[in-house]
Amino acid sequence: MTVFNRSWRRPGALVTVAAASALGVGLFAGPAVAHTPAWAVTCSEVSVDLVNYTADAENTVTLTVDGKELLPTETFGGEFHKKIELPEHTKELKLNLVVVDGSGNDGSLDDTKTAPVCEGTEPEPSTTPPDEPTPPAEEPKPEPEPSKTTAAAVPSSQPSPAGDDLAETGSSSTTPLIAGAAAVILVAGAGITWAARKRRTVGN
Repeated sequence: MTVFNRSWRRPGALVTVAAASALGVGLFAGPAVAHTPAWAVTCSEVSVDLVNYTADAENTVTLTVDGKELLPTETFGGEFHKKIELPEHTKELKLNLVVVDGSGNDGSLDDTKTAPVCEGTEPEPSTTPPDEPTPPAEEPKPEPEPSKTTAAAVPSSQPSPAGDDLAETGSSSTTPLIAGAAAVILVAGAGITWAARKRRTVGN
């Protein structure tokens, strides 16, 4: 009976050791695949799904778009699920998701994705002004020839070669002298006439 019991005890011990080993492997392997950070981006929204995190740890998640916070830092426990609508955009948006695993395991994430422009959205007009065409160079205009009439009408600043003689108008610089002499002759004639008359009167 002793030999029989021993023969059964050995297989039982082997089964117990194998089960314990499998359980230990499962316990050690569990944390390595427990954390599952996942997120997806479309042209209009972002979905974030974080599962199998440590419930009593201080886990955080933050989402930014083009450097601006779309989802401010938020603390969660074992799981986090959220869908966030993107603002209307006419050019691609750069999104960055940061997950911090408070338990210190491998559940942290720092990933970047791009949200495309939705179909039917008009692209943003370019703010860069188009290149202006260079105007053609103007041909030099020929200088007009001076008009002969205009040249004759403009008096010259140079003295006239004919001197300062003016055209004769019937008067001269000797006219006052002649007039004075005539007046003297008239006065003398009048005096002679008066003296002659007086003599005649006295003689009579």
